[in-house]
Amino acid sequence: MAEPYIRHAQLLGFEKRFSPSQHYVYMFMVKWQDLTEKLVYRKYTEIYEFHKELKDTFPIESGQINKEHRTIPHLPAPKWFDGLRSTENRQVTLADYCSSILNLPPKISRCPHVLNFFKVRPDDVNPTASNNGRKPETFLLKTDNTKKNASDITGPIILQSYRAIADYGKNTKSELSVMTDDVVEVVEKKENGWWFCQMKNKRGWVPAAYLEPLDSPDESEEQEPNYEGELHITTQDYSGELEDELSMEGGETVEVIHKLLDGWWVVRRGSKTGFFPAMYLQKSGDTPSEGTSKTKGLPPRRKTIKSANSIHQQKRKEISQDTYRRNSKKYLKQRQSVVDVMNSMTIEELNEVENKAQPAIPPRPSKELILDKCSEHTKNKIQVVN
Repeated sequence: MAEPYIRHAQLLGFEKRFSPSQHYVYMFMVKWQDLTEKLVYRKYTEIYEFHKELKDTFPIESGQINKEHRTIPHLPAPKWFDGLRSTENRQVTLADYCSSILNLPPKISRCPHVLNFFKVRPDDVNPTASNNGRKPETFLLKTDNTKKNASDITGPIILQSYRAIADYGKNTKSELSVMTDDVVEVVEKKENGWWFCQMKNKRGWVPAAYLEPLDSPDESEEQEPNYEGELHITTQDYSGELEDELSMEGGETVEVIHKLLDGWWVVRRGSKTGFFPAMYLQKSGDTPSEGTSKTKGLPPRRKTIKSANSIHQQKRKEISQDTYRRNSKKYLKQRQSVVDVMNSMTIEELNEVENKAQPAIPPRPSKELILDKCSEHTKNKIQVVN
């Protein structure tokens, strides 16, 4: 069996907790060598103690013998009192620190001290509940802000609440089982249709198809169809199980025309349209992502859920495949017409069209004209300078 090691540790943000007293903990999503993902929480004082012990374990790499040989990154000491602002401002430094540690040679990045620190603890799974009933306040760090100003960090935020429309039993340890009418808070929404949720003291992945908003049957974040299409490559073979799904082999090129939150996207291949799992799609030109499909199976589609029970009288808005095909055909016809016109034009005509598209640059006005348009106050200032 392969030795365990950590592939990646991503800082998601932090929580403000109130038990046993007010304090802050940072949230890390840790991906291990077997591609499992675990959510862990650590106080900054714990992180700093870990840092000091790591330096003592590797005195050469920490620069204790010769500063020029230091490879272990620096980490600021905790303040006497940590408030909200200091906890926020420290996140960029902390994200860089964890990334640097895991990029060190294996004798450090895979040593027992590092592995034990990021292992799931009992209080990661079942944190101590507050005596006064106050829920933790969650502050999420935007994924594109690890190199930006810490003032761009979101928060405090109230996580979105969703209701389970049917019973779902987890199939892996990283998933979360829910019963009909359970209300969960969504921490993260993956495009592949798996959402990371928390319910009371439990956390895990839940298929988006099993969840509905509390205030409306429709998702406010759901995108409109884009019939221009976005090129994607299929990464695995898939044989459609329902009549509105497409069967394709890995390596085929398709156009995604509608991204749905449940992880089943509408794609176009030629004149055909149909549903295809987003988990088996990769945007053209992007580097392959690390084995997401190996850690979790395909999320179920809502239409396959038996005994689904919505609290909303109005049904969700759904677009039929006939509508997708009809609108796709209309768009493709328009696009082909433009191509035909462009192909039939001579070089001189194309240049003429391009030149017409360029707006003429007006001549620069004279000094006298500029001065004439100025106010008396501005004119007086100019005269004083002269």
